[in-house]
Amino acid sequence: MPCRTPSSQILNETPGVKTHGYAAARSLSCSRCIIALILTAACWSFASAQSNDSQPQQQTAPPPSPRPAAPTSATPNVKSEHERELERQEQSQRVLGVVPFFGVTSRQDAPALTGREKFHLFAKSAFDPATIGIVGVQAAISQGENEFPAYGQGAQGYAKRFGASLADEVSSGFWSNYAYPVLLKEDPRYFRLGEGSFTGRTFYSVKQVFVCHTDKGGRQFNFSNVLGSLTSGAISNLYYPGRSEIRVIPATPTSPAIPVYEDDRGVELTLSRAAIALGYGTIGGLFDEFWPDIYQKLFKKHKSDSANATVGPER
Repeated sequence: MPCRTPSSQILNETPGVKTHGYAAARSLSCSRCIIALILTAACWSFASAQSNDSQPQQQTAPPPSPRPAAPTSATPNVKSEHERELERQEQSQRVLGVVPFFGVTSRQDAPALTGREKFHLFAKSAFDPATIGIVGVQAAISQGENEFPAYGQGAQGYAKRFGASLADEVSSGFWSNYAYPVLLKEDPRYFRLGEGSFTGRTFYSVKQVFVCHTDKGGRQFNFSNVLGSLTSGAISNLYYPGRSEIRVIPATPTSPAIPVYEDDRGVELTLSRAAIALGYGTIGGLFDEFWPDIYQKLFKKHKSDSANATVGPER
């Protein structure tokens, strides 16, 4: 989900005086807390992933063959038709038949995606009609709450908010699900645990924000997710409003009129957007982990009860 955090940083233009509004102070202090928690969790996850990778692999090397063996470097990239069909089914999943559920797999040993497959997954998710619809709703809510007042109101204001929301969505997906995963050879999918206790699965899901599967089948710190959030947050400074006048405090008999400005750019806002994006990712991971179970219990049970009621008791 794209991250959009409007600034409420208000500058008082009285000469020699610079103040920040209460909303800005609260927003920035909250963002610092979120960033601190995320960095702590990231360090712990990185240490955990390193300890897992440092454990010796108990594999027995095959005895040397007297004749040259066939090259096997390309074998991992060759997928069977059955495997391709499983990937097509996974990348056609939708929540309630509407919301994309493409980047989720229940197979812990699923083969890595190629660069082309990662791009296909990113593009399919980012430009899906349901995704565009959600972006439109976000823009409408943003306009209703008059976020980013520099965009104005009316059709033009809505178009600007829609464009910013869509840019957030595409930028986030491009960097986190395609560019960095290809560069760093990481898998952008969410790998469901699918079994175990609720606490264990919750902990596993939260950890996936910072620990990912690699293309070689190992685990490492999820650089793609963190760097993608920071990169998309930095790029958003190009299209979110800069320092702009949003209103003027009328003059009084004892003071002149004071213009009030808002700035939705800057380092702190970039970090805030990145932190909130990772927070949304954590919530999204929990949904990815438990939604299939919720669906099974609610809808499959309902269908079973309806079938039994239709058949009726035996006589």
